[in-house]
Amino acid sequence: MTLALTAHDLPAVNACLNATSMVLLALGYVFIRRGEKTAHRNCMITAFVVSCVFLVFYLYHKYAVVKGVHTPFAGPRALAPLYYAMLASHIVLAMLVPVLALVTMSRAFKERFEAHKKIARWTWPIWMYVSVTGVLIYLLLYQIYPPRP
Repeated sequence: MTLALTAHDLPAVNACLNATSMVLLALGYVFIRRGEKTAHRNCMITAFVVSCVFLVFYLYHKYAVVKGVHTPFAGPRALAPLYYAMLASHIVLAMLVPVLALVTMSRAFKERFEAHKKIARWTWPIWMYVSVTGVLIYLLLYQIYPPRP
C-alpha cells in the first residue's frame, strides 16, 4: 500500500505542521521553566523549522493550488463574525512571527539572554496563538464546516 498525497491534501498537512509547532512551543516553554536549556533550544529550533516548512507548503497551496482564492466560511452565519475576527488576527500576527522568531533566536545564538527573554515574552504567546488558531481555522474550514460543492 502506498500513501499518495496531493496538493489538495496540503491543508491537512499544514494543520499537522501547526499542531506540531504548537506542541514543540509548549515543550520548549516547559523545558526553559525547568532550566533545561538544551532541550528548550532544540524544541524552539525544531518549531522554527516546522513553521518554515508550513510556510512553504501554505504559500504553495495558496498560489499554485487554489490560485489565491479565499476559502469561504461555510458555517452558520452567527459564527461568521467570530471566525473572521479569529482569521484576521491570525493573519496579522502570522506575518509577525517569522521576524519575531528570527530576532528572538538571533539573540539566543549570540548569548544575549536578557535581550532574548525580553522579546521571547512577546514572541512565544504570539507564535503559540498563531499555531493554535491555525489548527482551529483548518478544523472550522475543512472538518466541521467543509466547503459546499
